[in-house]
Parts: sequence; structure tokens; C-alpha cells
Amino acid sequence: MNDRATTRTRPPAPPPQAAPSAPPAPAPAKAPPLPRMRRRLDLATIIGLSSGLLLVLGALFMGGGGVGSFVDIPSVLIVLGGTAAITTISFTWPDMRAAMRALSSTMVANTPDPRAAAQTALSLAEFARRSGPLGLQPLVKSTKAWPVLSKAVELIVDGLPADDAERILRTEIEANLARARTASAVMRRAAEVAPAMGLIGTLVGLVQMLGNLSDPSTVGPAMAVALITTFYGAILGSMVFSPIAAKIDRNAEREALVDGLYLLAAGSVARQENPRRLEVMINTVLPPELRVTAYEQ
Repeated sequence: MNDRATTRTRPPAPPPQAAPSAPPAPAPAKAPPLPRMRRRLDLATIIGLSSGLLLVLGALFMGGGGVGSFVDIPSVLIVLGGTAAITTISFTWPDMRAAMRALSSTMVANTPDPRAAAQTALSLAEFARRSGPLGLQPLVKSTKAWPVLSKAVELIVDGLPADDAERILRTEIEANLARARTASAVMRRAAEVAPAMGLIGTLVGLVQMLGNLSDPSTVGPAMAVALITTFYGAILGSMVFSPIAAKIDRNAEREALVDGLYLLAAGSVARQENPRRLEVMINTVLPPELRVTAYEQ
């Protein structure tokens, strides 16, 4: 038998089938936006303080006596130097330095807006829900400008329980408030001491005036100089130190409100809660005009 006849014809091999394509990898979640550190002049403080002083200067000019008659270097030294010395006695040197830093911060507003902070807290919760808590690790360094927010992100990444994270953040917020209260207490103490130092300067001037009663022509000018120190003390106490103390307290309360939002976000992420619930908790803290509606309809 012929070998060719016995050889069976093999059917052509089927074309290779393409391997099933793998499903596309999900796009990485976009990092949440961080609040902007807006270092801008606090116009309320600057306009209020400058307008008050300008009104006093305008009254001096309209009085006809001129500004020069209200300038007395010894009186300035008694009021400013005495106020600084007595206030320093009442506190420690670190407290005085903290008060000076708080004084400069009243001129420059750098606290984020509570609404922007609330949106940041919700974005962090949504990002952690999609990418996991470890996905927030790159944000630890980029949030250093906001210490409580940076600490909250760090605690979430470390996987601390919600109760522990909230306790740590609450302690830090209370420490910040305590430092702000100390700074405002320094300013309030200065507001109390300045008028007293003005009165002391007036008494010194009166004693000097009474020692020169033999020359009646010097009584009037000496009396005017003696009263200038009381004027300086009243200006510093009522128009400078007391309003600045109130502004320090107000800024501290605003910062505590913002930090409290980050505390709520840290606890919510640690408990793996739905960001919608976090929005409800945030809106119970914010004033009605600042509430957010990212999820609520």
C-alpha cells in the first residue's frame, strides 16, 4: 500500500486565540486638596487700630495746641518701660515671648477658613475610603503648615484606634488654647498696668511741679507734662492692649474650631465610617452659614 495513500491529511491548526485582556486597573484616587495658607494682613485689626489713633491725633490738631505739646520722652519711658517691667514680673520670659508672637499674629491672618477646613476633612475621609489609610502617607509632610492636621494624618497612617487618636489630638488642641490664653492674659495684664503707670508718672510730675512753686510761670507747663503720662496709659490700655487681647482670644477660638474638624475627620477615618456621617458631625459643629453640603441633598 502506498504510504502517501495511508497518510491522513491533517486539518489546519486553528488560529491562536488571543489571551483574555485583563481588566483595566482602576485609576488612583486623586489626592485631596489641602487648605491654602493665606498669609494676609488682618485688615480689621489694622484699620481699627490706625483709625482710633488717627481720630485721637485729629482731635489734638483741632485743639490748637499741636502734637508737640503731647510728646514727652520721660512720660513715654515711665509708661512703656514700667508697663513692660511689671507685666514681665507677673509672667515668665517664655510667656512674654509667646505674647510677642501672638501680637504679631494678630496683624497677619493665617488661619484657614472653617468651610475650607471642613471640605478638606471630607476630602481626606473620602480619599482614605478609596485608597486606604496608608494612602494618606504622602500627605504627612505636605501638611506640616497645619500641625493638628499633620498630626491627624500621621495618626491615621499609623493605624491608631479612634479613641487614642482623638485623645492625642484633643490634648494638642487644648495645649494650643492654653498658650493662646496665656498670651491674651499677658495683654490684659498690660492693659491693667498701663493706666496705673500713667498715674504714677502723673504723681511724679506733680511732685516735681510742687517743688518749683516759687516760679509760678512753670506751674502750667509742669502740670501739662504731669498729665501726659495718664494720657499715654489710657491710650495704651484701652486702645491697644485690651483690643489685642480680645483679638488673640478670637483667633484662638477660630483655630480651635478648625482643629476640631480635623479631629472629627481622624476619628471617622479610624472607625472606617461613611464620609456622609462625618459631614453630619461637621455640620453640627459649624455655624449655619458655614455648613457644607458635599453629600447632603
